[in-house]
This record gives sequence, C-alpha cells and structure tokens, in this order.
Amino acid sequence: FNPDTWIPYYLPQDADVTIRIHNSAGQLVRTLNLGRQVAGVYIDKVQAAYWDGQDSFGKKVASGMYFYTLQAGEFKATRKMVILK
Repeated sequence: FNPDTWIPYYLPQDADVTIRIHNSAGQLVRTLNLGRQVAGVYIDKVQAAYWDGQDSFGKKVASGMYFYTLQAGEFKATRKMVILK
C-alpha cells in the first residue's frame, strides 16, 4: 500500500478490537483502538480499520515490511503488509 491502507476483518461475535502495527524489528509503531464492535464483516473502506501510514507521533513511516496484529476478544492474528512509496 502507499502510504495508507484499510485492514479488513470479520467478527463472529461482538468484541473489543485492537490492531497493533509493528515494524520489521518488532517495535510497536502504532495502536489502533477500534473499541467495541458488533459481530459482522468489515471489508470495505467505510467499515474496515484505517491506518494512515503514520506512527503514534504523527510521522509518516518509511517504506518496508510491517506486521499488524488484530486482537478481538480472545482471538489474535498477525499478518504482514508492505509500504511502497
């Protein structure tokens, strides 16, 4: 993606949703606290989680590989993404 992206997800039941974004060195770059979400499919730009490509200080991150971990209740999954500028 370049430089922002939407992260789609599916919730089989209501849950508190958090997405943590780490760089390839494992350092936390940004946390997206989405709050309590109702069960459903969040796949389009209106509903999916949005990341603007900035760290928690508002600075644009560099090109490279990043990992996001989505946590919804007891469920946790990690996926990779690449920023190309």
